[in-house]
Amino acid sequence: MASADIAQLTEALAKTHVGDGELSYKGQGLKLDNAESAAEIVRAIEEFQGLRALRLEGNTIGVEAAQSIAKALEKKNELQRCSWSDMFTGRLRSEIPAALKSLGSALIKSGARLTELDLSDNAFGPDGVKGIETLLKSPACHTLRELKLNNCGMGIGGGKILAGALIECHKQSSAAGSPLRLKVFIAGRNRLENEGATALAKAFQLMGSLEEVHMPQNGINHQGVTALAGAMQHNPDLRVLNLNDNTFTKRGALPMAQALRHLRNVQVINFGDCLVRSEGAIAIAAALREGLPILKELNLSFGELSEAAALVVARCVKDKTQLEKLDLNGNCFGEEGCEAVREAMESINMVDMLGSLSDDEGEPDEDDEEDDDDDDDEEEEIEEQSDEEEQEENGLDESQGSSDGDGSPVKPSDRVSPACSSDLQAFLTSPTAENLLDLGAKRTLLIEQQVDYSDPSKITDAFLKISSVYEEEPEVKKAVLDTTDALLKKALCGSYFQAYSFLSSLLVTLGLLKGEGKVQKACVMPGHLLALSHSVEQEYFPLDHADVLQTFVSKYGEALSGCSSGRDALQAALDRRTAA
Repeated sequence: MASADIAQLTEALAKTHVGDGELSYKGQGLKLDNAESAAEIVRAIEEFQGLRALRLEGNTIGVEAAQSIAKALEKKNELQRCSWSDMFTGRLRSEIPAALKSLGSALIKSGARLTELDLSDNAFGPDGVKGIETLLKSPACHTLRELKLNNCGMGIGGGKILAGALIECHKQSSAAGSPLRLKVFIAGRNRLENEGATALAKAFQLMGSLEEVHMPQNGINHQGVTALAGAMQHNPDLRVLNLNDNTFTKRGALPMAQALRHLRNVQVINFGDCLVRSEGAIAIAAALREGLPILKELNLSFGELSEAAALVVARCVKDKTQLEKLDLNGNCFGEEGCEAVREAMESINMVDMLGSLSDDEGEPDEDDEEDDDDDDDEEEEIEEQSDEEEQEENGLDESQGSSDGDGSPVKPSDRVSPACSSDLQAFLTSPTAENLLDLGAKRTLLIEQQVDYSDPSKITDAFLKISSVYEEEPEVKKAVLDTTDALLKKALCGSYFQAYSFLSSLLVTLGLLKGEGKVQKACVMPGHLLALSHSVEQEYFPLDHADVLQTFVSKYGEALSGCSSGRDALQAALDRRTAA
């Protein structure tokens, strides 16, 4: 070894922190190419009694040096924490798997039981994951609590290998009587995309022990987000969920919000730069009302939220007594909207929790009505279009799979007779006052039995078709209002999530909220707004839902200018209800 290298190593060893079972070479910039260059470290490891933590991050270790270090680790059965991030700088990618295999084999042979493994900032790709696959499946990782693989370039393939290894580890550890209970998982900047995220979601669901999940900047869109949402529901101790800089859109935000409703221990949610958008934000607001009792931080920055959607979120955090920060920066409020959001937070004495709004994008252009949704593939767009066409044609769900408002299926004995169905179909195909009256005294029951209450868009469609025939003639007016009352009472009596989803659908269809995809907006008629004016003043219509509706009507009421009298009636009714 050259004298300069020996001097460098000697100086590094002098700075090495040895104590509390930890041997650290963190950030010392050592270049260990072979056994000779690693000799001093090897000796330190061999002589260290009770070694529980080894920090090698911030150095660069070649294959031969790794083999020498591995040999020394074979007798260190008390080792628990391996902090090995950023330790292959300048190495060929082909070298890294061999080095990792050597180190992993040594840990297995030693009988060590790891609690923490950090291999972040090592650009080893899928082959690197193969290098630790055997280790992850082994008894050495049955006790693993923290796995950190941030910025490793795993890709889809690496994500799948990792997921498979974790699943196998859980299987074997369960058979041994002590199931894997991973608590912290960190894998940001890995281009896992949908397939990798979906594979990992299966492992997360199986373990059910996660407390922190950090997967920012992974190119995940709504399919992967949906899979992760399902998995998070099975991890009741989850405290931190960081999915920053992926792409939710409405189709990912809705299932994620649905999952959050059931989690009682979440303290930090980071969905910044995730294109949650307004519909998604309203769904998350519903989750805030139903769950997340100890939330401390919520990040919905750079998500293309409108002012009104942000106001809904702001009002829904008023009961979060432990909230420390609400980040709504970089959205589309405009100067006046930013001030309105600040005032809303001030009105609930939480303005100090509101982060900066300095990067607000300003209100979107009025002509920019369509969302690009580049993450949706062609097949999904075709499926959506087909579903919408079917919805427009039928309005209500008459399939065997219809469900009640609480999600339970409608029993065959509860179904309407073929004759009644044909009368109902006549009304749905051609909504007229005469056809509504022809349904007779059981019209409310007939329609209620046929609505798929699990689908907000179908509730909306039913409401609009019924209210479209509104007239001041007493018999027609009573028939319309009785029927819409029954319909909305059932739609709004379930969970906040169900009710907010319906309100969101109604707002989009009325043109008060910018929706995603090819949403068919209604040609707003006076009856729509007059029936809604009646509904919002009824006891079954929750006050906070009336508040949400008022927020959007006040801000975007110009969209209803074609029915100005109906709009004014609705605004007046909302003012009365929210002032009461």
